[in-house]
Amino acid sequence: MAGIGHNNGPQIEGAGWRAHCWRQARAALLPVLPVEVVRLRVRRAQALGLEYKTYAGIRATTGRDLIAFLFSSNALGVFRDGAPLAAGRPDRLAASAADLHLASGPGLNPAVLAQRIGAISALEMPGFGTSWSVMRRDVKDWLRGQGLSGDAVLMIGETAHEQELMAAGGLAGFVSGARYFGDSVRAL
Repeated sequence: MAGIGHNNGPQIEGAGWRAHCWRQARAALLPVLPVEVVRLRVRRAQALGLEYKTYAGIRATTGRDLIAFLFSSNALGVFRDGAPLAAGRPDRLAASAADLHLASGPGLNPAVLAQRIGAISALEMPGFGTSWSVMRRDVKDWLRGQGLSGDAVLMIGETAHEQELMAAGGLAGFVSGARYFGDSVRAL
């Protein structure tokens, strides 16, 4: 027998009720986008050279459109000064609708490589073992100097160190160079 004030509804204790509430809340949060908005976003993803699922996930997470890519020298397949870009890189870079920026690895001349790929700027990546706070400061300083918000910049890289740099700087996300360029390049 239910007590005073009980409406004889379902029992709110237990996993079933909590699962139902979770499904309802989740469904209420997901936006229903008009078809034309989805079409625009598919075209934008194609212009950026990204899979729609990747683009939509980043956009949903950050709430912003991507306006710039930060390519690591590893993702470009350049490991020493004067070395050519890996196959397919120049055409893919030229076709991207995003502003191009370079994150240069150690031993490379960032200005020269940035000019070769048509990058707006070059960031010299901190060395291995650099503290999180120093990486964060360096990336935030670079973002301020470029007038960029971190959540509008996607990092295209290859190494775990580059993923840490992306996270420390608060960038929108990370996509491997192999995935972005559609092949595999050995990172050093």
